[in-house]
Amino acid sequence: MEPAAAPPIPRSHIPPSLFAFSIFYGGMVCIAGVLGNKQVSLGPISRLGPVFGLPPLAVEAGIFAFLLLVVTSSAIAELHGRAVANRLVLIGFVPLLISMALTLIVLVLPPAPEMDRGHLAAFNQMMGATPWIWAGGIVAYGVSQTLNVTIFSWLKGREGGRLLWFRAATASALSQIVDSVLFISIAFGLSAIGWLMAGQMLAKVVLSIALVPPLIYLMVALGRRLDG
Repeated sequence: MEPAAAPPIPRSHIPPSLFAFSIFYGGMVCIAGVLGNKQVSLGPISRLGPVFGLPPLAVEAGIFAFLLLVVTSSAIAELHGRAVANRLVLIGFVPLLISMALTLIVLVLPPAPEMDRGHLAAFNQMMGATPWIWAGGIVAYGVSQTLNVTIFSWLKGREGGRLLWFRAATASALSQIVDSVLFISIAFGLSAIGWLMAGQMLAKVVLSIALVPPLIYLMVALGRRLDG
């Protein structure tokens, strides 16, 4: 008589939305630092600077990936709870630190002899960063993303499941202010606090209010559709 087949190994169920959003989150963690090498002008938003006595506003392009991180962590908090969202933020350190380590390794490795010298210089200039910039990015990511999830979940506990747009925009704006303060003060020193920080915070708050509410509705709807 043939032996009975072994029972299948039980596996914990991972909701499809959590699986998909986690992959997306890891990608945005890695690309945010690369995009941040470019400063972008934001048209009408740029003209808000002189209104508040600031220079025309510009913001590092990494803000777009960072706002998607905010939207993703908020959507996961909405769909799966605060504890799961905080765990995602913590796991996000893995791709962030590994991508930084790989960047340092690639910068140290000798270039191929046939590589164009101009391309090499541009790559080194764009991907190279001081230790303080690396440290500022790591600290700002961890604190601001955790703060975003905390504020979003706290507001949900106060007013229930309503006003998703308000919870998302408020949490994003406040966390982006903290992100700017931490990153600029760590990466560039206290002497950089002033016009640079004020302009960055104003631009990020405006973008949070304009972009995060529609994106959070879209991502939450997508998550519910993926989960059936």
